[in-house]
Amino acid sequence: MMMLGRAIAAYPVGWLMDRIGRRPGLSLGYLFTAIGSVLCVLAISVWESLPWLCGGVLLMGMGRGVSEQARFIAAEVYHPIKRAGVIGLIVFAGTIGAVGGPLLVSPATWVATSFGLHGHAGPYLISVVLAALALMLTLLLLYPDPMKVGRTLTGDLNDAEEKNTGRKLWQIFVDRTVRLGLAATIIGQFVMTLIMVITPLHMNHHAHGEQAISWVIMAHTLGMYGLSSLTSRLSNRLGNVTIIVFGALILGASAVLTPMSGQVPMLAFSLFLLGLGWNFCFIAGSALFFSGLLPPERGRAQGAGEMMVALAAGAGSLGTGAVFAEAGIVAVSAIGLAFSLVLIVATTWRLLTSK
Repeated sequence: MMMLGRAIAAYPVGWLMDRIGRRPGLSLGYLFTAIGSVLCVLAISVWESLPWLCGGVLLMGMGRGVSEQARFIAAEVYHPIKRAGVIGLIVFAGTIGAVGGPLLVSPATWVATSFGLHGHAGPYLISVVLAALALMLTLLLLYPDPMKVGRTLTGDLNDAEEKNTGRKLWQIFVDRTVRLGLAATIIGQFVMTLIMVITPLHMNHHAHGEQAISWVIMAHTLGMYGLSSLTSRLSNRLGNVTIIVFGALILGASAVLTPMSGQVPMLAFSLFLLGLGWNFCFIAGSALFFSGLLPPERGRAQGAGEMMVALAAGAGSLGTGAVFAEAGIVAVSAIGLAFSLVLIVATTWRLLTSK
């Protein structure tokens, strides 16, 4: 439901951002998250209703589909040379959520029970507060609107250009640069989700406990977010396409290593590589994708791109269980390796033909 909501809202709100600005669009996303979190609290503690819980999570997913575009909005107000670094900074900020989120579960449970609510409603209660805070900060402090800044930086803020809505969506995605950047983010997300989601179950089948699983997932999280500043510097120095090649190679290496051993050190290393490969593909792919867009078309193109990334994540999450049940972790890794090889070939061909 989270991924479905992310896919549903990404394009419409992106389209809206091109017409009314980035600040109202982002604010709408945080409002979705706040309302969805309230519904989840009520569904768990008052109504005891799974459908209402799913509805709340759907709204939270819609909010995420909008907030994921913050990396593009931040990049919009910087010189093209610095955009990969800015996107890397936003991705690195995800470390706060990845590390801090699990740490908040215990105190959030205590807060919920102290108010007479079910303990499981605690994380959603904290989400209400954080989403409301993000909404207030965006409404009060995000001035001037990043859309106006971005168009001014590229010299496009005049009467004729303000009326121009850019290329049609199909024309945007025919562009070679846009297509390759989007392919990197989609394939990176799909391969990462495919292997990461099933690894805890794979470890459980090898009699590993929750502590061992948590260490492996922590290593994966470190790979996803911890080295984002390094990725940004490498993108600026070597180019986005080269970093995507490296990212695809790392994803392929992770796919090969994951089924080789059921021991914690090997799994932690392979999942770290999986996160790092995703990081390379996501940051460099996002920067390459952004570089192929004209200012009047950025919101809707980025929204459409986020929708595709969300669908890829959903497909990876839904499909990996069925593949694992039928053929085990080797088959899951083989699929991840196949998609990684496709990305390696595509980006290598781009490097060779662009010289």
